[in-house]
Amino acid sequence: MDALRFLEALTEDEARAAFARCCGASRWAQAMTAGRPYRSNAELLAAADRQLAVLTRADWLEAFGAHPRIGDRQALRTAQEQAGARSASAAVLAALARRNDDYEARFGYIFIVCATGKSAEEMLALLEARLGNEPGRELAVAAAEQSKITRLRLQKLLEEVA
Repeated sequence: MDALRFLEALTEDEARAAFARCCGASRWAQAMTAGRPYRSNAELLAAADRQLAVLTRADWLEAFGAHPRIGDRQALRTAQEQAGARSASAAVLAALARRNDDYEARFGYIFIVCATGKSAEEMLALLEARLGNEPGRELAVAAAEQSKITRLRLQKLLEEVA
């Protein structure tokens, strides 16, 4: 079955759950569910981008809350997107944990980065650099990273069910 027909055939609850696995903002998942049917993958991705563009701070925080912490030992065992951190040294993982704590204390949410293809050292460097951002700027950066993650997850969803 073609991926778009598969998504169209899902019940509303099933579709919302599938979209929520791509982005944890419930308003986004609901809008994507309500937007069905999509005529092409490009139309689906464009709708995703439009819906991401109208999310509020509360929506972004909800989406961020659906992620494991970067470098979390449990997440490294299960999160495919963090595969690049699996071979990190104990020292780098400890530094990630400390800096994640610093980030959460400063901004009030977990550090979000599109981890695909990045090593733990690269993610640590990004985390440290972003700690210097002003809160409004950092929310915009984190939202852009969430948007990249959402797009990758949507593309993966389309590939898995095709």
